[in-house]
Amino acid sequence: MKKYLYLTLLFCAITLSSFAQDAVIHINQLGFYPYQEKVAVVEGKVKFLKKFNVTNSAGNVVLKGMISKCPIATSSFCSNQAYRIDMSSIIRPGEYTLNIDKTSTKFVVKKDVLDDLCKAGIKAYYYQRAGMPIEEKYAGKWNRPAAHMDTEVLVHASAATSKRPEGTVISSPKGWYDAGDYNKYIVNSGFTIGQMLNIYPLVEEYLKNQDLNIPESGNDVPDILDEIYYNLEWMLTMQDTDGGLYHKLTTPNFEGFVMPKECKQTRYVVQKSTCATLDFAATMAMASRIYAPYQAQFPGFTKKALEAAKKAYLWALKNPNVYYQQNEMNKKFSPKVNTGTYGDMSAKDEFFWAAVELYFATKNDDFLKEANSYKPSKFSVPTWGDVASLGITSWIMNYNIGAMSRTPETVLMEEYANDMLIGWADEYIKKTEGSMFFAPFGNKASDFHWASMAEGAATEAILLIQAYVATKDKKYLINARRNADYMLGRNPLDYCYITGFGKKSPMNPHHRVSASDGIEEPIPGLLVGGPNATANEGNYYQSEQPDKRYADNQGSYTTNEVAINWNSALVALTAALQTLQDY
Repeated sequence: MKKYLYLTLLFCAITLSSFAQDAVIHINQLGFYPYQEKVAVVEGKVKFLKKFNVTNSAGNVVLKGMISKCPIATSSFCSNQAYRIDMSSIIRPGEYTLNIDKTSTKFVVKKDVLDDLCKAGIKAYYYQRAGMPIEEKYAGKWNRPAAHMDTEVLVHASAATSKRPEGTVISSPKGWYDAGDYNKYIVNSGFTIGQMLNIYPLVEEYLKNQDLNIPESGNDVPDILDEIYYNLEWMLTMQDTDGGLYHKLTTPNFEGFVMPKECKQTRYVVQKSTCATLDFAATMAMASRIYAPYQAQFPGFTKKALEAAKKAYLWALKNPNVYYQQNEMNKKFSPKVNTGTYGDMSAKDEFFWAAVELYFATKNDDFLKEANSYKPSKFSVPTWGDVASLGITSWIMNYNIGAMSRTPETVLMEEYANDMLIGWADEYIKKTEGSMFFAPFGNKASDFHWASMAEGAATEAILLIQAYVATKDKKYLINARRNADYMLGRNPLDYCYITGFGKKSPMNPHHRVSASDGIEEPIPGLLVGGPNATANEGNYYQSEQPDKRYADNQGSYTTNEVAINWNSALVALTAALQTLQDY
């Protein structure tokens, strides 16, 4: 009888121990600012968990409590429950450990906690440069020889004119590889730069002090502007003599997973498009303002950029419906092109954004009238295919931070912009309190689309920060940080979705250089796409649950690719959080 009693007690002990071990602590793996909210989410067999405590590096308990008294939430996608442990009272910088029975996790509290991440996010663009050697003194073990010089690019039949007939050789060097591939796209370049320059009025002072160790460092220009300039120079070469922009510079087909130097396909500039032309116009108008203080370092650029922007806008007015339709193009012209399309069948949003930026650059009321004629009636999260809200938030940033003259017309536009953004932001944060991972992002299946971490979590957090800029209401800033917490580890898969950061980060991104360079670690500072509820391109996925449908696999391009426009969201968000860390 004693034997059976002993075995029963032993079985219960093992079972209860296994329940305790089933507990999983989800937390921002990079750490917290001293005055930031600090929350961990505990998932698993939580009803068996009793107490928690937090100890400092000396082993002293600085916080303790009963888990049963912590707020509880249920997943939107399954029956799992989780407790939310609030450690916000810990404000002293240092290293800490959260202990729950036999499970524990470490975290740090410090100033500038996202500084290294922000720097890496910007430095990632250096690794994406085409047309120059990526040198060891700047890139370390990720160095590589120059490739894709693009000084002899052919005009594709779809882009031919009487002045530049098919087969004309043009020079279009520099620029960034767009994503995991080796092509260069105007639409996405315009959006990428636009997203970073859009937040620039807020983060300028912070970014001025960065040293990214790139070739241009030390020239009395913020390194981020030096890096962006490398792509702006390429974009200028993509403007045809009539003002229109070639949609992209591309090979007919994607290259294999080889290093840039091994690529052999001919490269072309293809059909001009209205959307590419307007994205260019907006970007160049922004750049003409922001680079104005640095005319000594970039002689003639400010004037050149503004003239190119105006010329592009005029072309778009004359050609308002020239859309890039690759399948239709391939029926008429050869060689057929099968690379990224960035196709968009409406240019109203691009007209609005371009007109706003040209108004800021010129103060010409005609552009303000144009902007008013293209104002969207509904706010939408900005993506490369829907840029209208870049015009809205640019207005907010310049009105609240930049120097803008107040007239009845500009005040009306400012009120419109505020109403649009704040209306969206208030609706967006409504479900945060009851969400399992305590963030406004991630509570419905539609949140998990292609690029969910960038075009969802990060970009939506940027919008919340801009709502804070407009209102000074801290609820928007707090919720922006919660989205960042999600990206950085407080999520169901415990991934920090940026290469080289956190305790668990992507090792096998869909990125040709990282896959082909013979180095185990991928290039650092790249934000991957993240979970995608509709991902189905291979047998990579272990879960049908939307927030878990992710695979750290090179073949999973719908969840694990990288892209310049995804990194622009990472850069804008981390720079803003660094700037506002004490608020």
